[in-house]
Amino acid sequence: MSDLTPQQQLEFEAAAFRRLVSHLRERGDVQNIDLMNLAGFCRNCLSNWYRDAANAAGVEMDKEASREIVYGMPYEAWRALNQKEATGEQTAAFEASKPKE
Repeated sequence: MSDLTPQQQLEFEAAAFRRLVSHLRERGDVQNIDLMNLAGFCRNCLSNWYRDAANAAGVEMDKEASREIVYGMPYEAWRALNQKEATGEQTAAFEASKPKE
C-alpha cells in the first residue's frame, strides 16, 4: 500500500463508500438479485454491513435505519419504485450461486 496515513485511508474508504451508495441509488434499474448473481452482494448486504459496523461501535441501529441510509429512502418505498419480480432465470442463477452445505 502507498504511504497513506490511517486518517487518509479512512477518509478515502468513506469517500468510496459514499460514491458506491450514490451510484446504486442512481441505478434503481439494477435489481438486487442481479447484483447478488454477479457480485455476491447487494444493497441489502451493504446496509447489513453498515448496521454491523454501527452496532460494533456501540451505536444501536436497526435494519430499516441502515437500509434507509443505503437506499436513500425507506426500503418499502424503494421497492415500490424500483423492484421487479425476479424472473425464473434470475432465481435459478441465485439458487445456483449459493454455497453448497
